[in-house]
Amino acid sequence: QVQLVESGGGLVQAGGSLRLSCAASGRTFSRYAMGWFRQAPGKERELVAAISWSGRSTYYADSVKGRFTISRDNAKNTVYLQMNSLKPEDTAVYYCAAQFRYPSDSYYPNSDYAYWGQGTQVTVSS
Repeated sequence: QVQLVESGGGLVQAGGSLRLSCAASGRTFSRYAMGWFRQAPGKERELVAAISWSGRSTYYADSVKGRFTISRDNAKNTVYLQMNSLKPEDTAVYYCAAQFRYPSDSYYPNSDYAYWGQGTQVTVSS
């Protein structure tokens, strides 16, 4: 069982930055691939970034490539999403998710992650 709690969302002007954090409970966090999703009103949830359990494998959606960076600190049971050069279209509720993948050291590209956080709102004003 993994419990996830996101933090770091808020209101920011276009061009600004935010760093989201996702703190996980459980002793086996380091064996889970992690993902950051977002869902804007009226739109489907989309995978924004993903990272393997070791951090060596990452994925970014084309819409955020070059602006967002996913990272993790397994000693702190935390995954991060650094968001730079934010745009109004980045406005959404952001969720972190966990999927057991060990020993496969690849990110999990699908949407059926086993565990989800409650989400944190990110609003980018123009």
